[in-house]
Amino acid sequence: MAKKGTHTTSDYIPFETALLTGRKMLKEDKTKLMGLYIIVSINLGLRIGDVLGLTFEQLRSDTIELKEKKTCKHRELAVNDHIKEAVAKFENATGEVFISQKGSVFTTQQINRKLKVVFAKQSKTLNISSHSLRKSFGRACYERNNESEKALMYLSELFNHTSPSLTRRYLGIRQEELNNIYLNL
Repeated sequence: MAKKGTHTTSDYIPFETALLTGRKMLKEDKTKLMGLYIIVSINLGLRIGDVLGLTFEQLRSDTIELKEKKTCKHRELAVNDHIKEAVAKFENATGEVFISQKGSVFTTQQINRKLKVVFAKQSKTLNISSHSLRKSFGRACYERNNESEKALMYLSELFNHTSPSLTRRYLGIRQEELNNIYLNL
């Protein structure tokens, strides 16, 4: 956790790494819920507060309609096969998804602590948090759309950023491009 008054940024986890980790965790009762959290997060690109508010009924439908907590904007999201396969592991579950053993919704801090353990190897060199999974979604979208400006424009809209240049900075793309200038000499 950052000291009061300081600002930290999170790093993204490669999409395939996160997806494989989530799928592996779905196979064990003890880690199943965290596996679902990872898969949902990397496939919807929502902020943690919005992910923690999801229900099993929403995840089983074809689309999710919600009002984002931070921006108060309405969103409609498609539920893809990765999520449907993961939620199928929770056959008869209903209601809120991310409930702790104590019966309350997980906190951001609890999720962040769990993610640091799950991605311990990556945590040695990267700043891992719940926001890392949102960035993983963004990087995957950007890369799968040929790293185009059009992809940044769409991501900017999905993330509710004011401009594609903010999205570029958010995803750390600008710094990578600058570093490549030096590395390609």
